Amino acid sequence: MYGMKEIIEEAESLPVEERAIVIDSLLRSLNPISVEIDREWVDVAKRRLAELRSGAVKPIPGSEVLTKIRERFEK
Repeated sequence: MYGMKEIIEEAESLPVEERAIVIDSLLRSLNPISVEIDREWVDVAKRRLAELRSGAVKPIPGSEVLTKIRERFEK
């Protein structure tokens, strides 16, 4: 039987896509699925995608976002 440390080490060795699936599964076990909330998130995602495709909003590179977050918390 695996202990917590072994489980974490095993999960860390997985490819990033598989780690994301593991994380999602664990989070869902803490926060049960709400069909209504999932529908709302789908609506938000569709709206944001349409805004990107139409040019109404410009995407910001992830590296730029992370830099701004780091700067904010370093103060």
